Amino acid sequence: MHADASPFFIAPHRFDAPDDDVGPALDRRYNLRPLHGERVLGRHRLLVAGYLLGPTEAWRGWWLPGPVSVTVTDQRICWVGSGSQISLVVDDRPRVRPPARLNGLMSGQIRWQWPSRLELPATEQDAPAQLLIVCDALRTIQQPALALGGPPGEVAALGRQVRQAVAMFRLTHPQLVDLSAQERDVLLLRAGPSLLAGDTRVTLPGSLPVEFHSRDDYYRSGPEPTPWSGLAGGAASGHR
Repeated sequence: MHADASPFFIAPHRFDAPDDDVGPALDRRYNLRPLHGERVLGRHRLLVAGYLLGPTEAWRGWWLPGPVSVTVTDQRICWVGSGSQISLVVDDRPRVRPPARLNGLMSGQIRWQWPSRLELPATEQDAPAQLLIVCDALRTIQQPALALGGPPGEVAALGRQVRQAVAMFRLTHPQLVDLSAQERDVLLLRAGPSLLAGDTRVTLPGSLPVEFHSRDDYYRSGPEPTPWSGLAGGAASGHR
């Protein structure tokens, strides 16, 4: 695996995205280089972290201390941070990832066949808002989630953008996901311009389950404190 491969601790169960193991392709300014036919929908500067959600608790797997570049396309979401070292949580102690190529470049992505729901947990006053992109995992009730944090208005707009992009992707790529008639009807509503249902949580029918890179990720112990206030409680309360 390349040094700048995604630290998000899941791998697709369906192996139809061969470049997931080497990370997204970037241009000379370290922006995402879209694939042929891929359309960029928006770019943001946000905080990022990776979590494992359980029925009552949330474990922090990794985080970056400063905002990174986040790109949303009609196929995926990609984040890139240059000049920072990722902090990994292992045995209750933050670890520093070995230096990556391109001056510490860190990158990751989630393709639109994987997310099972979006959440906007409640936060304390003056704290950054957060969007959780949650996936279902095989052989466990725990769910890996990518957390994106920033100004409330921008994060809310990002949530609507991601919801619409995921819905349209699944409606227009029937070869990747199997949808019932009811699921198609729900996705048609999700593809519309309305706000997130209740402004806090929305399901995304037709998601595919993921697998963890390592068996150790199935047996994490002890909840980790979160870098953003209120994330663990808000995420756990919305777990299915």
